[in-house]
Amino acid sequence: MGKNYVDIENDHGETLRYRKHANGRGLIAHGAKVHPTAIVESGAYVEPGVRIAANVHVGRGAWVESDVVIGPEAEIAPQAHIGPGAAIGAGAKIGIRAHVGNGARVAVGSLIGDDESIGDGETVATDRRGLHLAA
Repeated sequence: MGKNYVDIENDHGETLRYRKHANGRGLIAHGAKVHPTAIVESGAYVEPGVRIAANVHVGRGAWVESDVVIGPEAEIAPQAHIGPGAAIGAGAKIGIRAHVGNGARVAVGSLIGDDESIGDGETVATDRRGLHLAA
């Protein structure tokens, strides 16, 4: 049986160790907390300091940067990018190749469409169809 971790050098020359998540085989950095019921698909990266709640699904090739919080039953689609310090509310859906900026907030139950971008520090709330609600 092969090893259950991978060592990767970051841009600063530091070596980070990632373990393969039991549900989906995605890579989880040391220091990240992922609920056992969450699925992190192969090819997805979860960086240090991330907190992923129960029943979250992180798609293939998604990148969840450091110190992100993802609420229960949220869905992060393949190739999505969640910037450092962002927060994704419970039941929110982030579309394919969507980008959530640094420190951005996505409200509970919101829908961020495919290829949509949320700016750094922005707070977004939508209905289930993806229509933006007044702040």
